[in-house]
Amino acid sequence: MTARGVTGSITYDGRFVTITRSGFLARTTSGKGERRIPLTSIQAVQWKPPGAFVNGFISFTVAGAIEKNRGFGKATIDAAKDENAVVVTQKQAPEMLAIRDAIEEAIAGHHGLGVTNGTVSTQQGSPSLSDELQKLGGLRDSGVLTDAEFEAAKRRIINQ
Repeated sequence: MTARGVTGSITYDGRFVTITRSGFLARTTSGKGERRIPLTSIQAVQWKPPGAFVNGFISFTVAGAIEKNRGFGKATIDAAKDENAVVVTQKQAPEMLAIRDAIEEAIAGHHGLGVTNGTVSTQQGSPSLSDELQKLGGLRDSGVLTDAEFEAAKRRIINQ
């Protein structure tokens, strides 16, 4: 899924969030090019909704990055310079919200949390052996785990 913003486009493919910037505005703000962020590196998603007269933004907090506090009254201006953020208009907001929701759901799933209508909850009880093995198989099939890593994790789960 892809959504276009003022200062770039965001594409989410289930494993990576890719921020693509091109044109004059990109060159004068955060720089032209592409930034791929692995989903497992994203700690949080910040959303400032656009208003009638001001733009909003979507921003990703990445593990290990030093985050700068946004100044009062100039959060969107600061976001325009942030390599992990894209400025958004009201017209662009619905597509960006769809991407935000998909990314937050994937992050919550990665951390063993469930997301229902924007509410995060922990999973009840422990997952069954078949659930764990199915999850591992999915990670192997999507390329997150190698065959060797899959086999080692499978043995660990079975021998618990």
